[in-house]
Amino acid sequence: MNAKPEYASVAQRCITAEAAAAAVAAAVAHADTLGVRINAAVVDGAGTLMAFLRMPGAFLHSVDIAIDKAYTAASFGFPTRQWPEILAGDEALRLGMPHRPRLVVFGGGLPLRESGELIGGIGVSGASAEQDEACARAGLRAIALE
Repeated sequence: MNAKPEYASVAQRCITAEAAAAAVAAAVAHADTLGVRINAAVVDGAGTLMAFLRMPGAFLHSVDIAIDKAYTAASFGFPTRQWPEILAGDEALRLGMPHRPRLVVFGGGLPLRESGELIGGIGVSGASAEQDEACARAGLRAIALE
């Protein structure tokens, strides 16, 4: 029996451009206090870039890494630093997942959740994984998502 759905779509929350800009600005401000140079990116729930900032002197290669950390966090809904633990328990995953394009398996990417709903991700690259994540957390705090 083919039941016709009442609607063919669902409403979906999305981070605003203003919130995305505020998050990357806060991440960069925190990096400045740490004395490190970073790239910071925010993507929406679909992985589309919403905001990006690059500090002068930040590693050029870290531009794409920051964007991909945000993408990875938005794609899976957990911090990128959790990947080693997840991969450790499954040999096939450990061998295959790190070869997927845009997947980052080290710290610096955090999901953006509002009222429990995944609305995007923030990614920071350019310093140590711990410093990158601290900067990303500063971005979450700036928009009241932590």
